[in-house]
Amino acid sequence: MLNNKYLFTSESVSEGHPDKVCDRISDMVVDSYLSKDPVSRVACETLTTTNKVVLAGEIRGPKIEKEELILKVRECIKDIGYDQDGFSWKNANIETFLHEQSKDIAMGVDSRDNKDEGAGDQGIMFGYACNETEELMPAPIHYSHKILRLMAEDRKKGILKGIEPDSKSQVTMLYENEKPIRVTSVVISTQHSKDLDQEKVREAIIPYIKKSIPENFLTNLDKKEIYINPTGQFIIGGPDGDTGLTGRKIIVDTYGGAAPHGGGAFSGKDPTKVDRSAAYASRYLAKNIVAAGVSDKCLIQLAYAIGVSKPLSIFIKLANGDETKVEKVKKIIDDNFDLSPRGIRELLKLNNPIYETTSAYGHFGRKPTNKGEFTWEKTNKSDLFKL
Repeated sequence: MLNNKYLFTSESVSEGHPDKVCDRISDMVVDSYLSKDPVSRVACETLTTTNKVVLAGEIRGPKIEKEELILKVRECIKDIGYDQDGFSWKNANIETFLHEQSKDIAMGVDSRDNKDEGAGDQGIMFGYACNETEELMPAPIHYSHKILRLMAEDRKKGILKGIEPDSKSQVTMLYENEKPIRVTSVVISTQHSKDLDQEKVREAIIPYIKKSIPENFLTNLDKKEIYINPTGQFIIGGPDGDTGLTGRKIIVDTYGGAAPHGGGAFSGKDPTKVDRSAAYASRYLAKNIVAAGVSDKCLIQLAYAIGVSKPLSIFIKLANGDETKVEKVKKIIDDNFDLSPRGIRELLKLNNPIYETTSAYGHFGRKPTNKGEFTWEKTNKSDLFKL
């Protein structure tokens, strides 16, 4: 039996969080290779710590000189906003240990001898959509992202002064009958200059909560339940305050815990890796199903084996009361969508350099752009699912 009333919380982290700095750099590497050759293979991991960045991983594609990649790493750090004593785009020590992809992996995933291209690895991927927001995302993660994104935009414009790049947000919502009713607490922890006391930090941040969350959700929110820098101060932050690694924020990247995650990270991987491409495809399917009005919620799981083209299984779960529609939805997917790695890439046009912008504020719930970014957020196939 479902709970009639409950609280649910999701968190986000800003582009200046140490792990997100790494995701940004790793996705920059992916884009750099795809921009030169759209069939490049990339698996790039990044580590950051005090004034140091280390890249490692496997590449198959055109030659890019280390100096060119290092310059692009500095551009990423500069754009995020780091020019601090402990981490600066100007003088951070940057090392790269990228090397050629394993021939054993290449043998399993390349198309040859009339055999279709196989998945780049085994694994399970999930996609989810719900009608809690216009973006068909769970409300807590959507608003957590929005607060930090608006803060970052104004920080870079010079409007939000004294606030540094490293921030976290957390939104707790009360649900009744599976619908979000109101926000019960908000937590924002943000790095700031030493000249800004905590009262000034609070005054600067509160407006972004009000800009990001609809007024009806903030009704009756107790001011005591708005926690701004609850530790007292946050001056030392970013990679100087904590080591960062690629792929450590997979729940932030997806649905904030409202849906399962298969386990694989996205950033740093080219689209032959089904960890990334199949997660995008399953979100695309789930979003179009909900957009069609089939159900208030849709969860899809895809499973793959390395070297095997077609998914081993497709699992579909709809909201309570809509279970009878699952077989019809499954048949529509089988009849209309090629979910092989190649089919997904062609459907969503994933061989383009579109990934750096995905590295912060979520891979889902974003607006498709005229540059080809976030194609998996389109609802152009919803008519297929109208039952």
